[in-house]
Amino acid sequence: MKAIVVGVGKTGLALIEMLTNEGIDVTVIDCDKSVIDSVTDKLNVTGVEGSGASRGTLLKAGADSADVLIALTPVDEINLLSCLQAKNLGTRHTAARLLMSDLSMEKDDLIKEYNIDYIVRPKIDVAEIIYNNVGLPGHVRLDSFFGDTIQMLSIDVIKESPFYEKNLIELRQELNGNFLIVAVLRNDKLFIPDGSFVCKEGDDVFLISDQKGVASTFKKMGIIKTSAKKVLVVGGGFTGDYLTNALLKDGKDVTIVEGNINNCKKLMEKYPAAKVSYGDAESIEILEDEGITKKDAVISITDRDEANLVVSMFAWASGVPSIITRIDTLAHAKMLHKVNMDITVSPSEIAANKLYRFARNMQMANAKNDILKFYTICDSMAEIMEFDVTDKCTHLNIPFKDKAFKLKKDTLVAAIIKDGVLTIPNGSSKLIAGDKVIIVSASKNKIKNLNEIFR
Repeated sequence: MKAIVVGVGKTGLALIEMLTNEGIDVTVIDCDKSVIDSVTDKLNVTGVEGSGASRGTLLKAGADSADVLIALTPVDEINLLSCLQAKNLGTRHTAARLLMSDLSMEKDDLIKEYNIDYIVRPKIDVAEIIYNNVGLPGHVRLDSFFGDTIQMLSIDVIKESPFYEKNLIELRQELNGNFLIVAVLRNDKLFIPDGSFVCKEGDDVFLISDQKGVASTFKKMGIIKTSAKKVLVVGGGFTGDYLTNALLKDGKDVTIVEGNINNCKKLMEKYPAAKVSYGDAESIEILEDEGITKKDAVISITDRDEANLVVSMFAWASGVPSIITRIDTLAHAKMLHKVNMDITVSPSEIAANKLYRFARNMQMANAKNDILKFYTICDSMAEIMEFDVTDKCTHLNIPFKDKAFKLKKDTLVAAIIKDGVLTIPNGSSKLIAGDKVIIVSASKNKIKNLNEIFR
């Protein structure tokens, strides 16, 4: 597969590393020669100096024969034009990042107008992830994929956790929930666990459930998602605006602290039900004046990591039960996690992961395989795939508990979808022609069709 990445910032560099790790042939375009030199010295990629909106530059990069072009410059208009030019030259698939608020809200129209296959909007993506996690304790994170069909929980195991020092068979029997643990990260090592696997303190456990089952799963695990009635949002830019709108629709009591007076005025006019305060996010006095100790959730999403670190650490010291922090630098996130169990979100990391999954899905679509949908977890060490169950499946109608139903190492059947309804399988479950099935496997297994999951 041949990919072109236009623009090498934080997101671009992270994405390029992911793609090259998969053996994908990457060409990088950037206007800054020093950036090109740096990335070509560090990684096995080809560099082309110039504008990604230029037909000549795109041709030098091989856009006439590329499988994917991903545009990540800081200028949205250049990203859109790059995708349009590339498609006209012969690139099969294109994706763009949008940062501007106005353009981000016009995603569907832009996809049609510029013939783009995929658009990421980091500011909106961050707001939506935060919205889904408001009220959760710091050791739990909620995400969704495959069109929200599947909900994924990432849980850091602490001593108070129901996972602590228990094997998964005991856990399923004790909780009797509609969920399945599909992966565990322990000291950066991946485990696709079987029933005898015992969770330890510090493990990062990934489990899936359906959308309806998440609330009961929380309850059975003793995970309390508070109603988070009183929410303090620090940072009133586009992400804060988008998030405030969603929180107010839920009837939340929202207070916003914003350091730009013009943004404050706009927010006050747009959201009369919210309290908007002008001030420095790093001012302890302002945070105390806004009653941080009485808030159910504090969300710090300014565009400066340092300010967000100060706010979240003060919120943690003040006993706030749910804290969510925007962090763009990985080192800052690691530093924060050494102090508390804060939930962190990174716009560049979210965008890079989404675009990597897009590129890999396009790679799967172009290759000879039966994968319908594709997703990665655990820092891309594990893959989640959806397959149709057809008459070609070699293990039809065999109960999973039967000895004849032997799966490849580090592989499991995570869910079965029948007539649009998702169920978590058990020992009596079977693969039946006409159903869809969700498979989790270590990336190293390189599963391409359903029969490859078996020994």
